[in-house]
Amino acid sequence: MTRRAPSSMVMSVLSAVCVVAALGVSRDAAAQATRPAPQPARRPESRQPPPYREPKVGVRPFFLVTGQRFLAGETFDAVFGRSVEPFWGGGVNVHFAQGLFIDAAVSHFSGDGERAFTFEGDSFGLGIPLRATVTPIEFSAGWRFPQGRQHQVVPYVGGGIGTYKYSEESDFASDTENLSAQKTGFLVVGGSEFRVHRIVTTAVDVQYSSVSGILGQGGLSEEFGEDNLGGIAVRFRVMVGK
Repeated sequence: MTRRAPSSMVMSVLSAVCVVAALGVSRDAAAQATRPAPQPARRPESRQPPPYREPKVGVRPFFLVTGQRFLAGETFDAVFGRSVEPFWGGGVNVHFAQGLFIDAAVSHFSGDGERAFTFEGDSFGLGIPLRATVTPIEFSAGWRFPQGRQHQVVPYVGGGIGTYKYSEESDFASDTENLSAQKTGFLVVGGSEFRVHRIVTTAVDVQYSSVSGILGQGGLSEEFGEDNLGGIAVRFRVMVGK
């Protein structure tokens, strides 16, 4: 057998290396040609919270604060120095998915003033302390109007009846001069609920009440011609529950 020259063997090895390199380059090019182009990262889709679903029947206890301007404004101003008084109380609200609601509330006002008299249209205090209380127990029903997907705001209107207890007593007064009476009246109300949490709702409304037959039977209220214990009240409530 004849032996090849060293130069011929080197040329053969170089040729083989070039062929392998060419095959590798072509294979990489083919892989890059078939590889899909990178896609831009998708932004996460903004998801809206699921719609708020009110229960078929919801029961919500509530705390109540009221500022009421009495219709017997001159009488209260003469005795207490103002005609707007605060009430505090609570109750329970029952509402239905169709929109109907029923409220029951108990509130209370207690104030210290003084007995007074009038002369030529002016009132003058006598310096005799007087204590008066008003305790309304009110029942109302009406309709709610949920707004928006999440029911964040719910206007409502309603009306009802109540029983109103009034008492008044002062130092050095006889039993006939002190007063304790209870009468039935009516009310109308309108306002809006504001849901601040899934189980916490605030409500602001305006209520008009009319209660005849307690005042106007004697004393200042008779002289002023004021016989209605009701008034116009702005109420603030905090309700807990769905």
